[in-house]
Amino acid sequence: MRDAAIQTLLDEAEIKRLHLRYCRGIDRMDWDLIRSCYHPDAIDDHGEYVGGVDGFIAYAQANLPSFTSTSHCICNQLVELRGDTAFAEHYVIAYHRFPASNGTPEKVWIVNARYVDRMERRHGEWRIAHRRSIVDAERVEVVSETLLAPEHILGRRDRSDPSYER
Repeated sequence: MRDAAIQTLLDEAEIKRLHLRYCRGIDRMDWDLIRSCYHPDAIDDHGEYVGGVDGFIAYAQANLPSFTSTSHCICNQLVELRGDTAFAEHYVIAYHRFPASNGTPEKVWIVNARYVDRMERRHGEWRIAHRRSIVDAERVEVVSETLLAPEHILGRRDRSDPSYER
């Protein structure tokens, strides 16, 4: 009984960590990291895009660079295990910063969303088999001022970001 409980905790932790890796991949535009979160035959349903992982990555590559930054903040995570299948619901608050353009100020699009996943363990590894991105609320805020001092270390949206340094 104790070994089963420990395995349940390990599986839940692995699934939650996978979701953290996915969000990092999106925010750093690390396409290989995103791909590693999905089984090759997985389906992603983001509303505007529904299809396989390669198509989803192409969709992300076409859309994410239009933002100056994104930040996916993970909130509640519920994982229900059923053998080598798991159902997960990950709450996320995602910040998408638009650059100023054509006389319009910078804006931040804030989305309260949930990723509802069917995960499968194959060959001992949990990955997404089917993901739905569900939007619960959204809003846009105008950036009227910033207070960041020039000495701050700025994040980068690729593998040159300081978080990749080891």
